[in-house]
Amino acid sequence: MGQVKALRRTPSIGGVPIDEVFDRHHADVYRYLARRVPADVAEDLASETFVQAVTRGHTFDPERGVLRGWIFGIASNLLSRHHREEVRAYRAWARTGVDPLTTAGDETDRAIDRVDSQSTRPALVTALADLSDGDRDVLLLVAHAGLTYAEVAQALDLPVGTVRSRLNRARRIVRAALDDTKETHDDH
Repeated sequence: MGQVKALRRTPSIGGVPIDEVFDRHHADVYRYLARRVPADVAEDLASETFVQAVTRGHTFDPERGVLRGWIFGIASNLLSRHHREEVRAYRAWARTGVDPLTTAGDETDRAIDRVDSQSTRPALVTALADLSDGDRDVLLLVAHAGLTYAEVAQALDLPVGTVRSRLNRARRIVRAALDDTKETHDDH
């Protein structure tokens, strides 16, 4: 009976009504997830992120960080369950030159993407697939979700120094892969 009464009240997280939390963060969470998994999976994961946020709202501690980082932490944890699919998608992209996560766009965009993919894109996605899970999560939370170091640290429950070192390592690996591709193309 207590759960029914709780459902009748407007749920909140850290004193912020859930509809406000959703309005502020859903689009960013979805965009971050949609760059990592197929759109339909991203929709499911984004929805599940907010279901879990409501369910676990009592665990949010504003003393440990901001709500945005906490929400992205939930999304990242859900995303880790889909890691094998993510790596398979990156490997397929590298092999075919077609981004399996992009479903929109006209034929001109697709043609440009195919030409572009023949140069650096396969190296990029191969490098992303080869990164450790932790390094890839940090890099993509910064690159796709636009999180700060502190927000990434909160989302992944890591010290900020670890976030900085993982990001540095991931950038170095990706940059080296792209430099190798550029050198190969310059030689031809």
